[in-house]
Amino acid sequence: MRVAFVGKGGAGKSAIAGTFARLLARRGQPVLAIDSDPLPGMAFSLGLDRDDAPLPDEAIEDRPEDEEGPRYRLRAGLSAAEAIDRYAATAPDGVRFLQFGKIRTDPRALFRSQIAFRQIIHELPEDRWHLVGDLPGGTRQAFTGWGGYADTYLVVVEPMAKSLLSARRLARLASSADRPVRVLAVANKVTEPGDVELIARRSGLEVVASVPLEPAFADAERSGRAPLDVVPDSVAVGAVSLLLERLDHQQLKGATT
Repeated sequence: MRVAFVGKGGAGKSAIAGTFARLLARRGQPVLAIDSDPLPGMAFSLGLDRDDAPLPDEAIEDRPEDEEGPRYRLRAGLSAAEAIDRYAATAPDGVRFLQFGKIRTDPRALFRSQIAFRQIIHELPEDRWHLVGDLPGGTRQAFTGWGGYADTYLVVVEPMAKSLLSARRLARLASSADRPVRVLAVANKVTEPGDVELIARRSGLEVVASVPLEPAFADAERSGRAPLDVVPDSVAVGAVSLLLERLDHQQLKGATT
């Protein structure tokens, strides 16, 4: 499974992505959580302390001038899988966590890390980990740039005008992507019976999960704590669990048809 969560900033994608990653890992599956959002969020939702650090300088080197490609690369002899084993943090439930750094990071170190981060994602073995990604908020580069590893994109949508507009734009971008992509909607912060139908109609996307607006879940997110640790039995966590089951079922069905 290779999924990436995207949506308007503040829609709640980081909290859902982190919860989804840990629930998948609890099934005994190897999970790599990938955070390419320059704002903090996914680490908290996984149960990790905030850490703005990018990949360390020791993992990165200048590309020789006589070779083509980006200015920086992983150090010679260091494979993508080895970089994960060495530098990815370990979150609760055994989730491995990799981020390229946050906006408060030194700009030069962040740029070096971003280039090496792209290389790691591009060269990851396809059968070693399930990938769960948290993409930058908004509509830029969702289906190319940072999200190129995903085969399923989950647009987290609130039943609010700006979030609905963002989801609609993402649906249009998906239809014009240069490779086949599957884009689905996750209705978040649902309060009214008609919210799911509204999101489906206004976004043009199939809604595969409905996560209710639940104060305890939202409070955990705002306080920088993992909802799965604070409110594990909440309806919202249950909705994310149902999302995982539905995607897993669709994947198994697709593999047998």
